[in-house]
Amino acid sequence: MVVIRLARGGTKKRPFFNIVAADARFAAGGRFIERVGFYDPKAPEGRESLRVALDRVEYWKGQGAQVSPTVARLVKQFAKRSAQ
Repeated sequence: MVVIRLARGGTKKRPFFNIVAADARFAAGGRFIERVGFYDPKAPEGRESLRVALDRVEYWKGQGAQVSPTVARLVKQFAKRSAQ
């Protein structure tokens, strides 16, 4: 099964997350199929903190991928922000 989830990167106390489509059997920070966005919770003011390729997320959902609750919240937030 494919799951769309966060893969943590960055350093200690400076997290950075890639939003990835990955096989559920692989480790959360390990191998993935495709990177569909990123989330930087510590981004300074004026710098982009969230980007999501909504078309790719919809593609993977159409292929039967499950979306983690956190990624679902971020996608909803991004879609609302980009619609304005």
